[in-house]
Amino acid sequence: MDGVIVVDKPEGLTSHDAVNRMRRLASQRKVGHLGTLDPMATGVLPLVLGRATRLAQFFSANEKNYDARVKFGYATDTYDRCGKAMSAPIEPAFTRSELEAALTGFRGTILQTPPPFSAKKVAGTPAYRLARQNIAVELQPVEVHIYALELVEFDGATARIQVHCSAGTYVRSIAHEVGQRLGCGAYLESLRRSRSGDFNAEQAHTLEELQVLAETGRLGEALIPAAQLLPHWPKATVDQLTAGQIRQGRDFRLSAFLDRPDTKYVKALSPEGDLIAIGEARLPHLYHPILVL
Repeated sequence: MDGVIVVDKPEGLTSHDAVNRMRRLASQRKVGHLGTLDPMATGVLPLVLGRATRLAQFFSANEKNYDARVKFGYATDTYDRCGKAMSAPIEPAFTRSELEAALTGFRGTILQTPPPFSAKKVAGTPAYRLARQNIAVELQPVEVHIYALELVEFDGATARIQVHCSAGTYVRSIAHEVGQRLGCGAYLESLRRSRSGDFNAEQAHTLEELQVLAETGRLGEALIPAAQLLPHWPKATVDQLTAGQIRQGRDFRLSAFLDRPDTKYVKALSPEGDLIAIGEARLPHLYHPILVL
């Protein structure tokens, strides 16, 4: 099985837990994920299987969509409801308009400081490991882009927001910093990812559904084949001779009439329709296989 299976990750599991489950269900070791989800978070977690794991490098900049609930009244050390309160609770005293105004500063390109309990590396060690040892660390702000941030609901103490953001964005940090701006503290109460790059909630399967498919020998029904991945890149079917040359690492030519969007990459498919390589443009119509499956 070479491709992606989109999992609807339940709360309480780490992304690595989901990977291990898939290894057992698919009976293969080569399984990875395309973007970590915190244990508290749920939703879209694309898992890449088999030879397609080599394509993971091309998904690192995927944009994400989240549906989140932010609770106001105090902040926590993890920036979510799983952490310890950092102050005594206080009653939020701001209007919806004031909340809208505070959220404005989080739209567009911003500098965001990752949470202390995060996977960001400090001298090679994940920050969360140092935080668990009560070792103070100073994480550097990172530039991220918030394409859209919408306030969907607000009842005076809890806000539901929907976020469309670049890779590397922490919705927990948004919740924490909004609470700071409003002077009452806040933390992330729940988080659900509805989209990760080209993968969305409609494609996602629960682990229970995948278990049934695996037990009945139909797990392949949930698989998005490698040839269908990276759909925005042009693709071209090559003959058997060219396919053999590509597998030897030799450059290959494609038709001058191939429709090419604004990308330097192309997907080379075998006559059977399987993805055999990713080619990078070197000269007009000439490609070098930078990755061979």
